[in-house]
Amino acid sequence: MTEGSPLRLILAVALPLMVGNVFQQLYTVVDAQIVGRVEGVGALAALGASDWFYWLWLGVIQGLTHGFAIPMAQAFGAGDHARLRRCVGNAATLAVGLGALITCASLLSIRPVLNLLQTPPEVRGMSVRYLSIVFGAFLIVMGYNLTAGILRALGDGRSPLYAMMIAAGVNIALDLLFVAGLGWGVAGASAATALAQLCSFLFCLRQLSKAAFTRPKREDLRPDGEICARLLRLGLPVAAQNLLIAVGGMIVQRIVNALGVVFIAGYTATNKLYGVLEIAAVSYGYAVSTYAGQNLGARKPERIWRGVHAAALTGIATAALIAAAMFAFGRAITGGFISGTPEETEGAIRVACEFLHVMAGCLPILYLLHIYRCALQGMGDTVMPMLSGLAEFAMRTGCALLLPGLIGYWGVFWAEVLAWTGADCILLPSYYIRMRKLRVTPEAN
Repeated sequence: MTEGSPLRLILAVALPLMVGNVFQQLYTVVDAQIVGRVEGVGALAALGASDWFYWLWLGVIQGLTHGFAIPMAQAFGAGDHARLRRCVGNAATLAVGLGALITCASLLSIRPVLNLLQTPPEVRGMSVRYLSIVFGAFLIVMGYNLTAGILRALGDGRSPLYAMMIAAGVNIALDLLFVAGLGWGVAGASAATALAQLCSFLFCLRQLSKAAFTRPKREDLRPDGEICARLLRLGLPVAAQNLLIAVGGMIVQRIVNALGVVFIAGYTATNKLYGVLEIAAVSYGYAVSTYAGQNLGARKPERIWRGVHAAALTGIATAALIAAAMFAFGRAITGGFISGTPEETEGAIRVACEFLHVMAGCLPILYLLHIYRCALQGMGDTVMPMLSGLAEFAMRTGCALLLPGLIGYWGVFWAEVLAWTGADCILLPSYYIRMRKLRVTPEAN
């Protein structure tokens, strides 16, 4: 990614990621739709009551592995294959240990956290069953995120795409079998997700094994103090950033849980679409991170400047198109998640549409957040993105606690958008300051 048109190169990585994320969100959405249509509003609310808690631990895993991939992209951009192998080997060793620790901690925290979130008693048992299975599969999730991150660090966006296509097909088929066919409810949905993630991990591992120059030798797996410290120095702030965001989301979830099962179901329906709304943003972000890392390794700051600028403009245009589609078809889409009595269904759909319209109208703010946050991370700066996560946490929780007293439940919806805005207020100035320094002293990293 150090030669040629910046936008073309970014899109070459982002578009396969985008399609892959479509498939990833497809099976997330289908999970919710099958559970909601087959099991009803209560089961959908059980998934929603688990969402932010699941994202808390998943965000830690994704943050660690995303940070681990940054020095790999820089080593690859510099043509240093020996260092690349050492980074891969040490990252694998760290991932096994941290994955086991996260699995144990997440399982032990299920009941205390659901109690803390005031999860309604009528859905709490289903939430416990769902989380116990997905948390138990976290070593698989760690393996997938690490192998996919390594592939993306090398500029390979296609293999993670194919992995997600496989996972989506497996997940949907097993959802239909376990939930609709065997009647296993939310436990069936979580088992389907875990088995789909295993398939995606095995595929990425197979693809990675074909690149001999990334294959670590035995000595590369032995922990190296300097490399492990750098991996953790990059990974932990990203994990902390995601953790802060998730804790803020859990505080909002506690407020939502107090508004009743129907409100939770409508809120969940739109929250499941959240991932669809930000598919392109996440994909542009990962591509920009790889692009910035490789060009930093090659000492080409001007290319970073041109590429990020082009990605930001493209992101804004993409957000506008997605927003238009959500305003046009949002009611029909959210209605596909919900079944129940006419009163329950109409109430949940109304909540879902109101939340969807608020988020869709402000999507450009979210797209800039992903692009500039990942640009900074790709250049090795994970501290300012972590501080942006702190700003996001403060805005989301502060607004969710204060605004409902002024504008009713709409305050919960606007808290999400204001959280994105708070993060952008940190990220954009940080990026431009960082770029000014790099353009003056290109050797700095």
